[in-house]
Amino acid sequence: MSNQKLENYYSGFKKISLQFITAEEFKRIEKTSVYLKFKKGEIILKQGHPPTHVAFLQSGIVKFNFSSEATGKNTILTLVSAPKILGGANLFYKDNNLFSMVAVEDCEVFLIESNVLFELLKSNGRFAVALFQLASEMFKSSILNFISVANKQKEGRIADVFLYLSQDVYFHNSFNLSLTRKELAEFACCSVENIIMTLSKWQQEGIISISGKKMEIIDMNKLKQISKIG
Repeated sequence: MSNQKLENYYSGFKKISLQFITAEEFKRIEKTSVYLKFKKGEIILKQGHPPTHVAFLQSGIVKFNFSSEATGKNTILTLVSAPKILGGANLFYKDNNLFSMVAVEDCEVFLIESNVLFELLKSNGRFAVALFQLASEMFKSSILNFISVANKQKEGRIADVFLYLSQDVYFHNSFNLSLTRKELAEFACCSVENIIMTLSKWQQEGIISISGKKMEIIDMNKLKQISKIG
């Protein structure tokens, strides 16, 4: 890849960073960063592995996936779309990666060496606070998802998933759904059958429209009401 194209890809993270650190300090990050492309389904950062890198998602959508050793079940904690700094929690929790980050669609990612970034954070409090705030904001969605799981019936949970996808991932009521039915079930903590039956019911009721991967939320107020009732 040419230096100019690399600079264009890197501009998002650079713009965020230079609000808090000098250009010279940013060069330390650049020298140890790697630009990579990930295909749908490929693991960017793996659960249980040492947190050697923090990732900046330049394009695409990523899921945070937790796999239980006890049950073998997968749970999707949250989804994020670019541009985002990924792995902030793994940076502050240094024993191992708490979860995997997996490409839901093709992604462009910069992997930044954790030790280099951590040294800058130790010497620059404003940069540390900014990254911590970004990580906290990102994980707010996973916390809210678990509140939904703990307090709502399956239809309310599924409604919350699609409201989140519309408002925080695709930013539109109409979108090409990147998740499989199995992944939707892992996100809503229900069965694949629950997902299929609920989506079929909502389509019959005119709340949503589905054609292949294309999905449109037709009656947003009704979906919000389902979420509210739980």
